[in-house]
Amino acid sequence: MNDIEIPDEDATQDTRIQEARLWRDDGWTARIIKNEDDDGWAVEMTQDGQAEPALVGPWTMGRDKKNPKPLDPPAFHTLVKTANEVLRRHEQQLHATLHKSLRIDAAEGRVTVKLDIVPDEDEPYAVLSAYDESGDKLAEIRVPPNYKLSVQRASDWAAGGFGRDG
Repeated sequence: MNDIEIPDEDATQDTRIQEARLWRDDGWTARIIKNEDDDGWAVEMTQDGQAEPALVGPWTMGRDKKNPKPLDPPAFHTLVKTANEVLRRHEQQLHATLHKSLRIDAAEGRVTVKLDIVPDEDEPYAVLSAYDESGDKLAEIRVPPNYKLSVQRASDWAAGGFGRDG
């Protein structure tokens, strides 16, 4: 089968395409491709401006059991919804990885301790901070990006008066 080529992105930025194996609309491009793992077909969903697809999944064979089923409006809209959900979950996972928080009991009362990782390409680091129940900052220090926040470490930090060692 001939591969479908995606036209130059600049030329299609606002162009809607609705072909059997290539759709571009709503900021997304769906492309039916040969599945590299078997004899079937796959669909890849790429958000405008991105080099890599956000979603790649199996695609249904057509009635002839040889060619892929053509894209249609309901299928495209379902793919857009699924790709958006994948991106949303990825963002949530990244946020959870970079921002951790826990609460401890300390001499100051109930304290929230936060660890915020700054994934700088050259010099990544993390910020460890503590807040009282009213949200006022009690302390903040810079720690290595691989710092492991735990209740024990946070409690020790608070017991030590929020000194330089987290």
